Amino acid sequence: MPKFMIRGTYSNEGLKGVLKDGGSARVDAVRKLAESVGGHLESFYFAFGEDDTYVVCDLPDNKAAAAVALAVGAAGGVSTKTTVLLTPEEIDQAANVKVDFRAPGR
Repeated sequence: MPKFMIRGTYSNEGLKGVLKDGGSARVDAVRKLAESVGGHLESFYFAFGEDDTYVVCDLPDNKAAAAVALAVGAAGGVSTKTTVLLTPEEIDQAANVKVDFRAPGR
């Protein structure tokens, strides 16, 4: 199953919700969200810095990841950025694909 990293940044309203309900409630909500599209929550971390959360999920496909992003974005409270994660084996396979490409100016 494809793996996705979702970075989140809370709005003021989202932070108020975390203060009210706690971090564990957010983890439970994200776990249910992933499961609702046939996926699995691998990890959820809160962080200091530009992003407030780092979530890694196994999701069935890009369509499921897009559905998650749309639902979270429409709900408000947090803005997200989703990154598709690749295994070393997938990169090995990609490295063996022959690509016809000419760099600009060559």
